[in-house]
Amino acid sequence: MSSLLEEPVRREAAARRRIEEIREQIAALTSQMRDEQDRLSRLTITRETVEEIVGEAAQLLDEPNGRAKAADAAGTGPPAQPPVPGVVTVPHWRPGMKAAVLPRAYRDAVEIMADAGRAIRAGQIAVAMGMPDEAAKREGLRSKLKRLVERGWAKEQGPGLFTVTDPVAREMAGQDGAASRGAIASSPVG
Repeated sequence: MSSLLEEPVRREAAARRRIEEIREQIAALTSQMRDEQDRLSRLTITRETVEEIVGEAAQLLDEPNGRAKAADAAGTGPPAQPPVPGVVTVPHWRPGMKAAVLPRAYRDAVEIMADAGRAIRAGQIAVAMGMPDEAAKREGLRSKLKRLVERGWAKEQGPGLFTVTDPVAREMAGQDGAASRGAIASSPVG
């Protein structure tokens, strides 16, 4: 009879050991995933910074008053080269400029901000763009939004709250006949 009572106790102890082993594996995997997410976020920001630097260098070649063109016109420098292929460039906003000149992700962000009609957070824009609401995606998008601010397409109304500038909003309203101010406009800022 005693062996009959000992068997459930033995099985219970074995189940507890397996549960503890699984918990340890989960903790190790969670730590590993967190490290990889941090690494991905840093790599995304690094790539976008490099694209920005290379894009600005390419833009100098394209600007009529850029140093490369001036040197070329004076015959003192090598001929200007076309922009680097595969580099995302965001031009500075000028009156009459349409959002269509922006690379796709930037254009989408500008259109979403214009449709919202108010300042919204990077996470809300990411969700509206169909991206998952993850830290790495938000950080990558936030750097794009900051670039739009630097180039005059958007403004940061408060920490982390982005909207298009008034001239861009007027230009966008003129493009599509006062765009719909749909779902984003009614969602809370959070």
